[in-house]
Amino acid sequence: MSPDTGGWLRRRDSAEFPPPPPGTVLEADLAYGRWPAQRLDVYRPAKAQRAPLLVVVHGGAWVTGDKQQPQVVGHKLAHWGPKGWIVVALNYRRLPWAGPREQAADVARALAFVQRECAGWGGDPACIVVLGHSTGAHLAALVLADTALAAAAGCKPPAAAVLVDSAALDVVEVMQGAHLPLHDRAFGDTREGWEAASPWHRAATLAAPPPVLLPCSSLREDSVRQSERFAARLVERGGRARALPLPLTHAELNERLGQGGQPTEAVDAFLAEVFTPPPAAG
Repeated sequence: MSPDTGGWLRRRDSAEFPPPPPGTVLEADLAYGRWPAQRLDVYRPAKAQRAPLLVVVHGGAWVTGDKQQPQVVGHKLAHWGPKGWIVVALNYRRLPWAGPREQAADVARALAFVQRECAGWGGDPACIVVLGHSTGAHLAALVLADTALAAAAGCKPPAAAVLVDSAALDVVEVMQGAHLPLHDRAFGDTREGWEAASPWHRAATLAAPPPVLLPCSSLREDSVRQSERFAARLVERGGRARALPLPLTHAELNERLGQGGQPTEAVDAFLAEVFTPPPAAG
C-alpha cells in the first residue's frame, strides 16, 4: 500500500515555485467558518469578470498540510491565472480535531462560501472546478459523492472536479487490505465508519455527477485501481469520468500541475471539454 503522503513529506523551497502573476489581487484568510482552520485565500485577476474558478484542496494524510505551502498554488496560479482564472486555496480542520467526514464537510462549507461570494470577486458561480491532491482528492471526492453532506453545508455540485492521485477512494478496500497506521488513525476500525468516509460507497446512489478527471501515478497500483473504480462508479451513475495513469510520482503529479507537459495538458483539455464554449474571463 503506497501512502498518500508523497506530496508533503519532503520540505519544499518556495524558490522552486513562481510568484503570483502580475496584476494578481490576493484576498487572504477569508473565514468560511468559525474555527481558525476554516480559512481560504483568493487569488484573482484585478479586472476579473465572470471568471472561472479553480478551488484547490491540499493534501497531508488528514493530519497536516496548508494552503500557503508553495506547491499548493505555485505553478497552478502561474498557469491558470494569466488565462483569466481565479484560484482559491483552502484550509480545513485536521486530525485529531476533525475526522475525514468533518474535513470533507469543511471543504463543502468552503465551496458553498465560494459559490455565494465569488461574484463579488469577478467570478462565475456556474464555472467552479474543485481540484484536490492526495488527501485533498479524497475529501473533494467525498463532497461530490455524498450529496447529504454537501447539502448540509449549502454546497451545490461544482461544474467539474480534478482528483489527483488518491488511493483512498474506496476506504473499505484500503482498510481490509495491508495499510498504513495513518489509515487506522483516520478511518478507525468499523466498517460503518469506513463506508461513511468512502467516496466509492457514498456514490452508490449519486445521480448525474459532474465531469471528473482522475490523474494518477502509474507507479502506484493502488492509486490507479482506485481511480479507475471510482471513475467507473461515476459513469455508472450517469456522469463523465476517467482515470489517467501517468508515469509520475505522487508528488510530481502535484508539483508539475501548471507546468508544461503532463498532467497540465490533460487538465487543460478536460477543462476545454467541460466549458464549451470557454467560460468568459476578463
